[in-house]
Amino acid sequence: MQATIQANANGRAAVICTRNLTKELPLGSTVVHALRGVDLDIYAGEMVGIVGPSGSGKSTLLGLIGGLDTPTRGAIEIDGVDISRMSEDQLTEIRNERIGFIFQFFNLIPTLTAQENVALPIQFASKAKFNPDKRAKELLTLLGLGDRLHHRPSELSGGQQQRVAIARALANDPPLLLADEPTGNLDSASGEVVLGALDQIRDNGTTVVIVTHDEKLAQRADRVYTLVDGRIANKVSAPSA
Repeated sequence: MQATIQANANGRAAVICTRNLTKELPLGSTVVHALRGVDLDIYAGEMVGIVGPSGSGKSTLLGLIGGLDTPTRGAIEIDGVDISRMSEDQLTEIRNERIGFIFQFFNLIPTLTAQENVALPIQFASKAKFNPDKRAKELLTLLGLGDRLHHRPSELSGGQQQRVAIARALANDPPLLLADEPTGNLDSASGEVVLGALDQIRDNGTTVVIVTHDEKLAQRADRVYTLVDGRIANKVSAPSA
């Protein structure tokens, strides 16, 4: 496939580009059409929200962009490289070094400390750019958890666990951060802290894509795509700056 990566009028690169992205899931004798030909472009350094009712295909779309699944049809490009037909080994390398993931349920390893959880992705990187322990300490301190380095997840609040998860997602300094309902399990005060952290990450130049039901979070995005029945239901223009 030829690269379809684009730039808007001000020259910002489209770091994510999907074309005719389709995902069909067999369910007994029927087929569930999770995504129906989704086209989108997401540009460097912006925060994009993906909203829509339950079952609209939001998490499916995020998983495909992140290389956690493969499409039935269509293409996904990350920085001009089509990942839709890559091998699992190739996808694993991209996920570890170019994409950070934040999940609603944190997915921290319960037997590891906060610092050990954050250091783990660096230890698995094929070409580590950082000292694992030093990088983990720096990120956790930046997110206000410098006094929680040696606490295990069970010893942390929900908001603190999510900030550990954010630090882990940033461990290898990925240019792309994907978040699936990052405030969904948090109280309003903890959610506001996480929102502030995501704002700061975007302001530092990382491209952030968030699936959310949280109106406050969607309002902070630079642009918002609305999915309904596996299709983009609103017209979304490229950013102007």
